[in-house]
Formats: sequence, C-alpha cells, structure tokens
Amino acid sequence: MINDLIIVAKEAGEIIREGFGKNFSIEFKTNESNLVTEIDKKSEKHIIDFITKKYPTHSLLTEESGEHNHNSEYVWVIDPLDGTSNFAHSLPIFSVSIGLQKNGETIAGVVYDVMRNEIYSAELGSGAYCNSVKISVNQNDNLRRSFLVTGFPYNIEENPDNAIEIFIEMIKRTRAVRRLGSAAIDFCYMAKGVFDGFWEVHLHPWDISAGKLIVEEAGGLVTNFNGDKIDIFSKQILASNGKLHEQLMGVIKSVES
Repeated sequence: MINDLIIVAKEAGEIIREGFGKNFSIEFKTNESNLVTEIDKKSEKHIIDFITKKYPTHSLLTEESGEHNHNSEYVWVIDPLDGTSNFAHSLPIFSVSIGLQKNGETIAGVVYDVMRNEIYSAELGSGAYCNSVKISVNQNDNLRRSFLVTGFPYNIEENPDNAIEIFIEMIKRTRAVRRLGSAAIDFCYMAKGVFDGFWEVHLHPWDISAGKLIVEEAGGLVTNFNGDKIDIFSKQILASNGKLHEQLMGVIKSVES
C-alpha cells in the first residue's frame, strides 16, 4: 500500500502545482485565518476517488469532507493540501499528507513536499525515506544551538496551552525558531535532520498521522508536553531528535509553572 500512497500523493501534488499562482476560489471555515480553496477540494476528491476505487471497504478521515466510515480496520487519514494559507498567498511551502492506520495504529505515511518534489515516506518498522534515500534525525544535544520549528493554531488569540509564552521562551533559549506553515513539512524536515525539534498545539489527525510516523521511523521521539505517548488525536505535539526532548519539555514546563 505504501506505493499507492506515493502514487496518489504525487498525483494530488500535480493538481496543486498546476493551480499554484492561478486564480481560484477561496472560502473561510472557522475564521479569516482558516482557508479552503477549490484546489484543496480538487486534491481531496482525487485522493478519495483513488482510494475508494482500489480499497472500497476502507474508511477515510479527511480534512475537508470529514469521516467516511466503513467500519474497516484500515483508515486513510488525508490532508489534501497542508499549508493552504501559504498556497493561497503564493508562498511555495505546502504538502500533501496521507497516513494509513490499521486498528488505530499508523502503519504507513507519505508527505509530498510539492514544490520541492520530495516524497517523504515511512512504513512501521522499516525506516523513513526522502525520495527513496533513508533519512534520520540529527544528533544535536545542545539546546542553545538548537534550530526549531513551530506553528500556531487558528485560535491563537485564545492562547491555548500558553502557546504564545512557550514561543517567547523558546526564542530566548535556542539558536532560532522558524514557522513554515505546514505541520507535515515541519515533521519531515525534523526527520531529515534540518530541525532539532518541533512543537505545536491543536493540530488535527490529518496534520499528524503521516509526519509522526516519519519522525519516529527516522529515530525521533514524538510525545505530548509531559512526555507521554500520543495518538493522532492529541492536541499537544512535541517532536525532537530524542537527545533534546527533556530539555524542550523543561522549557515548556518553565512556562506552565
């Protein structure tokens, strides 16, 4: 099935690439920051059509059309365009993210970094890859020298889980913090060793499913802010190369206290 994930992610990416920089309709979901374009919908329709034709009994969980429940042990978790705001503003940082779960555990995941034409993939127990080249997290253990990435929830004005204060504290204690606008890409760049750590709150299952597996298969660690194991429905994400995990948790706890 991993080959099917790669095929359909690339096909959806081609739809997105063709629409990039063109005129397209935009709608707002929960607020002015939460967009959906007609390209998101075209990408999602293509992925759903592909899966339902080949795996008609499988369930789906998608960002735009919700849950398609067939009571299957297999669930495809789909973000057809992760980074819609970037896409809508012609910033070329966005992705297609597809995770495949079996009995509640992600067994395969693919993230397609569309404009860089990079496919990140992982199967449970088989390592993580970028364009078929095996990748791994870096080995940095120095918080002051760390290069981190984060994102903000759409309801940032409510400051859930002290998101603003944690961001400020991370800036003070690390080399740099970036905010790319695609959580799936954040996970993948961390898995490849670009970033040392990634944290965010109030993500959704389709943001997490593929990226979490890719980081773990690259040797990284993904927990909540307390260091507990999480599933794709967790509202707190802390991912790291493993060596910095306790130190990053310490920064977060210093804000909470």
